[in-house]
Amino acid sequence: MKNSSILKNELIFEYAAGTTSIAKSLMASSYLHLNSKESLLYNEFENYCGEELKNTQGVKPTTLKAEDCFVEKKDNKKSKDTRKTNPLDKFVNIYSERKWKKIFKGFYEHSLNLPNNENAKIIKMDPGSRVPLHSHNGKEYILVLDGSFDDEYGSYSKGDLQINDSKIKHNPIASKTEGCICLTITEEELVFYGHFGPILNLITVVKSFFLNK
Repeated sequence: MKNSSILKNELIFEYAAGTTSIAKSLMASSYLHLNSKESLLYNEFENYCGEELKNTQGVKPTTLKAEDCFVEKKDNKKSKDTRKTNPLDKFVNIYSERKWKKIFKGFYEHSLNLPNNENAKIIKMDPGSRVPLHSHNGKEYILVLDGSFDDEYGSYSKGDLQINDSKIKHNPIASKTEGCICLTITEEELVFYGHFGPILNLITVVKSFFLNK
């Protein structure tokens, strides 16, 4: 996908700059956790933003002493290395038993309880299940947490991030052997195509009306 790398870099840069929403911060941090090589790019962006902030007029950086950077431990227990923990674990364990909401045959979702009513979901697709051909009025972010899926633009497995804009139409199909679990963010409702497109779009409009009422 031509614009995929650009959109990914845009997300990582905004995360490094501290301008992303909570949902997109969760998406970016989970992606970086699963892709250590991308952390190098994040560090470059973070250093760049730090230099820009330091050179901004009216902003006076605080001078710290070495001892100011250390916190005295109150106990002898070993602290947990948070770098090895997926940020998503603070909100949900994707492997635990839960009540998945069935959207249609083979497709389930679980909404995350995020502050400020922000929207992010864990979706689960049974082996071989598919989502009808669709696009979005806004961007769609899909991070594969387990399993894999294919669409018109390639194959995506654990750690892969797909970002689609409104120009992209695709028909995701889960792996026939292992299915797929993903973290997703959709900025706007889906727009369906094909024979059942008008019916699915009507259902989407009605559902959105009652949710926003």
